[in-house]
Amino acid sequence: LQVLLVVVIIERLLARRETQAKLQKLNMVVGAFFSELGNYLLQDLLRHFDNRLEISRHLSITDSWTKKDFQKAVAFADHLKVEVDCRNIDLAGLKAFLAQKREFLLTMLENPNLLEHDRFTDLLWAVTHLDEELEARPSLTGLPDKDLEHLAGDIRRMYDHLASEWLDYVQHLKSRYPFLFSLVLRTHPFQEHRSAIIT
Repeated sequence: LQVLLVVVIIERLLARRETQAKLQKLNMVVGAFFSELGNYLLQDLLRHFDNRLEISRHLSITDSWTKKDFQKAVAFADHLKVEVDCRNIDLAGLKAFLAQKREFLLTMLENPNLLEHDRFTDLLWAVTHLDEELEARPSLTGLPDKDLEHLAGDIRRMYDHLASEWLDYVQHLKSRYPFLFSLVLRTHPFQEHRSAIIT
């Protein structure tokens, strides 16, 4: 009985270690996503939102943020109501940007580690869907109001996922990689003045 108990405990420890290793790899994938296109989308789209000041107020992380602060921000991001009019967005520029990142996105979707993280997979699908919607239109000028509202819905969905996943990733950096968190603090789009330069 003692031997069986020891075997069970060892198996659980090994399984936990394997899960932690997978999550570590996944966080590297998430980091690559934000470096390659996530940070750009957060920043570029935010400036076109009518309620950008409210969003920034809730998501402007600081060095003093605690776990409770992150939980409040995640709760806000999970029910984010982006106010956006697609007539104010350079849809052609967004289409071109996403087209450049299409191969990168498809490569990420092929990563088996993503099966461990449904929320991040949902984010990738939301970005991919917006890319497909924009690509399917030969021209993005003179679109009917109903079509613009449809695209606005796709942008809202993507940005909701983007903000929530960004907060999870930044909280991970704060607890495990303070040097990476330091750069995020200086450059994230939800603050009034951004600069990587330390003064």
